[in-house]
Amino acid sequence: MAVVDAEHRGPRTYGNWRKPTTAGLMGLGSLGTALLLGGLIFVVFLVMAGGMLAGTIGGVLVCVLLLTVLMKDKHDRNLLTRMTVRIAWWNTRTKKAHLYRSGPLGRIPWGTFQLPGLAAPSRLSEHTDSYGRPFALLYVPATAHYTVVIGTEPDGAALVDEEQIDVWVAGWGHWLANLGDEPGIEAASVTIETAPDTGTRLQREVMNSIDPEAPAFAQELLKETVAMYPVGSSVVKAYVAVTFSASSRTGGKRRKPDEMGTELAARVPNLTQQISATGGGAAHPLNAQELCETIRIAYDPASAVLIDEAHAANEAPELTWPDVGPTAHQTMWDSYVHDGALSMTWSMTAAPRGNVQANILSRLLAPHTDIARKRVTMLYRPLDAARAASIVEADLRAAEFRQSSSNKPSARDMVATRAARATAAEEASGAGLVNFGMVVTATVTDPSLKAEAQAAIDNLSATARLRMRLVYGSQDSAFAAALPLGLVLPKHLKIPAELREQL
Repeated sequence: MAVVDAEHRGPRTYGNWRKPTTAGLMGLGSLGTALLLGGLIFVVFLVMAGGMLAGTIGGVLVCVLLLTVLMKDKHDRNLLTRMTVRIAWWNTRTKKAHLYRSGPLGRIPWGTFQLPGLAAPSRLSEHTDSYGRPFALLYVPATAHYTVVIGTEPDGAALVDEEQIDVWVAGWGHWLANLGDEPGIEAASVTIETAPDTGTRLQREVMNSIDPEAPAFAQELLKETVAMYPVGSSVVKAYVAVTFSASSRTGGKRRKPDEMGTELAARVPNLTQQISATGGGAAHPLNAQELCETIRIAYDPASAVLIDEAHAANEAPELTWPDVGPTAHQTMWDSYVHDGALSMTWSMTAAPRGNVQANILSRLLAPHTDIARKRVTMLYRPLDAARAASIVEADLRAAEFRQSSSNKPSARDMVATRAARATAAEEASGAGLVNFGMVVTATVTDPSLKAEAQAAIDNLSATARLRMRLVYGSQDSAFAAALPLGLVLPKHLKIPAELREQL
């Protein structure tokens, strides 16, 4: 009977992603409802103190304020948020903060190529884990976070049985669930980068393997293959960045890089072993040199050829962390120009609705002919068990309130209530809870290909059933968030993300 079920079982599907909501009236959150009630009380006091004219004027102002919160676009962004972004962009342009010049002739007093924006104050150190492998440790003082970057070689799903894919997906879910139990972990990110292959690695491997006594025809054939093969081929790289808090507990003392490096030296091997069990292939922590090369190539794609040629000649380029930033950049409203390249970054506003299969992101992750370099980054923020329980229970109460507040609840409200009940039941049975998002960056070396790259990402996101939007006014910060730097964007916001969600 078990064999019959296995033969007739369809492909496994995944779903039930929910964005936590808060209870409120008229489609408002808890904070928006508080503004509504407070506005009504304010109008009543105005009528009592100044008459009907003052009350009418106050009522109009309250209605305008509520309309800015209620009017939302397809990405669930209200008018107040969009107006705030416009004002912030105007302020940035006025202060010329969208321009950056580094190096000896730049505006930086110390004359280095320092990283711009959120990553500017970051510091890099190198330590050795318990396996004797050097690993880079990145420290961001603004948020007191330490990040370890792990390089992986994904196995891929080609010619792989469905049962093996299910095992990999289950292992990845188990790894994410364990992040909530790891002490001090703030966030994790997975970056899949596709770029054109320079061919230097293949050339080095083939040239070192050619037998000088081989026939001349065979040698010429190999040399011609090496010269022609890189044309149109791509290389895929994957990185996993795990971000830790500098404090061992809430309100505790911040640990220094040496103290944090000593603690993580015993934890990094376990993290790499767990990633290998999820289909990530051979996983190893990046050392300082490898991380510097990765970030330098991201800001200056033309340097990839020079770095590969240096490795082919067994001459590793000496890069330090203050020298991996761009020489110049200019942040546009919808794009980001940096060192001879143009990048555009999208953020996910809605996960796929309904159930999807494990290969839903395959086309989005694959190389594309209209995009020189593409970077897809999944952002994860694990929640501890105590906080997860309160979140799912509050979300369930909010969903039930929205359904019961109307005599004829909509189908979407009823589906949301069932999904909230399922999430609460799974969390109560021991499942982990993780907040996740996605950032996609497309880089082109020719600015005239901007429209083609934008159309390509729009089509790829549609095939993945994702709702994506360009990060208007903050392209430089979004570009840095897509890199394996472990930046936790909600920690850099002036207005907490939790407060925005309650509107």
